[in-house]
Amino acid sequence: MKIVLYDTTLRDGTQTEGISLSVNDKLRIVKKLDELGIHFIEGGWPGSNLKDASFFKEARRLRLKDANLVAFGSTRRPNTRANKDKNLRSLIESSCEFVTIFGKSWDMHVKRVFGIPLDENLKMIEDSITFLKSKQISVFYDAEHFFDAYKANPKYAVKTVLTARDSGADAIILCDTNGGMLTRDIESIFSGVKSHFRIPLGIHTHNDSNLAVANSIAAVLAGASHVQGTINGYGERCGNADLTSIIPILKLKLKYDCLPNEKIKELTEVSRFVAEICNMRQQASQPFVGSSAFAHKGGVHINAVMKYTKTYEHIDPRLVGNHRKILVSEISGKSSLLIRAKELELDLKKESPKTRRVLKLIQELENKGYQFEAADGSFELLIKKALKKYKRFFSLEGFRVIVEKKQDGRLISEATIKVKVNKIEEHTASEGDGPVNALDNAIRKALTKFYPALSKMHLSDFKVRVLDEKVGTAAKVRVLIQSQDEEDSWSTIGVSENVIEASWQALVDSIEYKLLKDAKKRSPETKLKGKRWLTV
Repeated sequence: MKIVLYDTTLRDGTQTEGISLSVNDKLRIVKKLDELGIHFIEGGWPGSNLKDASFFKEARRLRLKDANLVAFGSTRRPNTRANKDKNLRSLIESSCEFVTIFGKSWDMHVKRVFGIPLDENLKMIEDSITFLKSKQISVFYDAEHFFDAYKANPKYAVKTVLTARDSGADAIILCDTNGGMLTRDIESIFSGVKSHFRIPLGIHTHNDSNLAVANSIAAVLAGASHVQGTINGYGERCGNADLTSIIPILKLKLKYDCLPNEKIKELTEVSRFVAEICNMRQQASQPFVGSSAFAHKGGVHINAVMKYTKTYEHIDPRLVGNHRKILVSEISGKSSLLIRAKELELDLKKESPKTRRVLKLIQELENKGYQFEAADGSFELLIKKALKKYKRFFSLEGFRVIVEKKQDGRLISEATIKVKVNKIEEHTASEGDGPVNALDNAIRKALTKFYPALSKMHLSDFKVRVLDEKVGTAAKVRVLIQSQDEEDSWSTIGVSENVIEASWQALVDSIEYKLLKDAKKRSPETKLKGKRWLTV
């Protein structure tokens, strides 16, 4: 059976707290989802705001390969003629061949929110669909709160969707709008309603009970052929059903036809792309596509997975474009260290003194507060320095940071730094939004003339954690910095009682890792052989 995928990231997803997309952002996401092979992309609600209206005007220029753009709206207003309803007119003006409208299924909503007779609600559904169909537009009907409505008044709930069917809807989507349904309820109600329909039935779930993905899959097993969701599960409150989990479950585990095999491998990339555009940090533990989805830390697990991957991996991570991570820490033992060293083409043997020395160093540093499983860049630098396989790109002669509060209330941060590169001394200063930003600006200003590629990297995340709050302001802090360039991202770490010193350690590691990475790229003899699939 073919499953139609319907993405609502650009509408439901933007209701996530903290997400605000420009018209250009939305256009970029549309192109990416089209490349992935999503069948329908809901662009927004043109009748609700000027931004979405502008988006649909700009979207007319897009030349989509596989996807169909969908405009979203509601049924006509009570006691209004459909051809006079501004919302329905805006759907027509969007120039989309497909529109989705939602209507009320729950008698409680009709009575208490609209305050209208139940029959008027049915006429609103009928008039709206009939009007849109008269304009040669394909209509998807979202039955809002359908499952709650069915449990409260099954006769009326079914009557609303039968009205949509008889009015010409091309597909009807049953919605768990409050996200509170249990999986058994979704499956039983969906199965009972399915017998009334020959047109496609779909499912739209929210994640308020952390069951959105499970409930979507249950609906498919009960006969749904149309599945709605968002990338990364973005959505209001607790979010919507996450398509980056639904797609591989449908394709890889249930063998449903939803996307071509080669497209499934793009899931991880699409997940991260959308997160970046939405300015949201991707959840590391996100199933299938998260950076820790196939991470192994315990020594027993690592030993087993390297012998037979299925012991601790439910699928091959490469199927969804992800990769295995072997984490090096105080509890992972020699196995992970040897695997990581092999990836870096460093000669370490299980019982060699060098291996014991490096492992002891890692354990000592983690005891002081370092956490190398979260700092891949710092770990690579550490192990290469410990094995004397690293040549410094620059040395620090000294730095000074000044924070000054002006009479007008402004805080000015300035960093002065002195570094030496190939015996050439560079002395410079720079301001910043804060002391760490000033340091970052100053060191890159000093080094960019020697290493121009540093202008193409930037800090994408900065986190500070107090390690022992009981000692108050004298506590050690751990600073984690995420950096990225045009091709890659990496994490570095610093630990100190002084937050500036900890930040400096992480900053220097981020720059040294970038320079090391670029040097490896230029030197064929130091490139990793084969495909890189193990990462700290």
